[in-house]
Amino acid sequence: MRAGRFLCVLAVMVFAGALYAQTTASPGASSPGASSLGASSLGTSSTNTDPAAPDPDYHGPRCGVVRDDYMSPITSTQVAIQAQAAMRKQLEDEVEQRRMLLSEKAVEDELGHSPAATVAKDVQARGVDFDLTPAIEKRLRKANASDEVIAAVRQAGPKVRANLAKLSLGLGSTAMENAPQDQARDLATILSQSSPDKTLAWVDRFAKKYPVSALLSCVYAFGADAYQQQGDLDKVVEYAGKSLKAYPDNLMALVLRVGVLPQPQYLRSHATDRDKILQEAQSDGGRALELIQQSSKAGNGMAAVQQKHLAEAASQVHGSLGMVHLELAAGGRNANSPNKAELAKAEMELNTALTATAHPDPRDCYRLGEAYALDGKLEAAIRAFAMAASLSQGTLIKTYAEQQIAQLERRKAQGALASNAGLVTGK
Repeated sequence: MRAGRFLCVLAVMVFAGALYAQTTASPGASSPGASSLGASSLGTSSTNTDPAAPDPDYHGPRCGVVRDDYMSPITSTQVAIQAQAAMRKQLEDEVEQRRMLLSEKAVEDELGHSPAATVAKDVQARGVDFDLTPAIEKRLRKANASDEVIAAVRQAGPKVRANLAKLSLGLGSTAMENAPQDQARDLATILSQSSPDKTLAWVDRFAKKYPVSALLSCVYAFGADAYQQQGDLDKVVEYAGKSLKAYPDNLMALVLRVGVLPQPQYLRSHATDRDKILQEAQSDGGRALELIQQSSKAGNGMAAVQQKHLAEAASQVHGSLGMVHLELAAGGRNANSPNKAELAKAEMELNTALTATAHPDPRDCYRLGEAYALDGKLEAAIRAFAMAASLSQGTLIKTYAEQQIAQLERRKAQGALASNAGLVTGK
């Protein structure tokens, strides 16, 4: 399974580089330097479903090893080459990091021959590849784990590490360093919660306990993230808005908000404000990209892990902007024909999203297929939908992508028949 996912990731790198080159070479396409977000309007497709809707079971493809020979075909443009080189380095770093992580068995074995204080330090230094659950805690304590070891394991698991990465996109380091100890402790508690419900309970508790805290923007952003996991789009926008009200440049909140605003299901439930919402999404996306660029320039000595998370955030923002332009291209549900200029922007943004990350989102591939299909680029659309299907095994996106491929193949066949008929009749 891991090898299959890895091949899918590497295949999409090649695919995205080729599609990026095709877009930049197409007449009327936007320049490679333009920036925007992408999050397709699946309502523009021939299906009535929304495969771009958040899938709680999808955690993105991951890889096991990195082979240079998969990267060698990326020769289409200098931009694509540079993107693939950065992605390869990111994948290699992630593989090396996973080799260092301690398994539950490794922690138990170390507890059998090392002092608890030594085990705790090792856990803090290397991290663990599991999240602490009551059952795991029980097993570790049976293996003589002290409170210090349990606390270290709780803070070293994948969930907390992921939340710390999100935290780095929120407030500036000054606010975090100057936070009172009790507030910092409660924020750490929020980061270590095992479910969205528990996270939200602590978020509301924190807001009531510290109504003027400098950390409030960050706390509300984690509330928005928890609501995203639950699929409550209105609450994501509400809590991201609270976060931005407390601190307008909270990048985590901006990325979350712009990821929801152009989603078809959200636009349908706010149809009267559609144009305003898309305008806000463009504004939020542009601001997010500015902050990412500023952080990257200012952080020449920035830790590689933070640079990686900035790149991932940029990919998400470009993906969301792609959806904004796909919605604008469709012109609403009653439009007669798509706007070609907006389609070109959507294609560019979605290609940028795919080439900017080592973990391409199949939803971006699907949206790119929609954009190409609306633009009459049937072969490119089929390739995009095929990649979406290969990256989304076991999800509805795969089903919808395969349906789209079948429809496009029929369109191609009908076009060929019409062309042959014209040759026979002399028309």
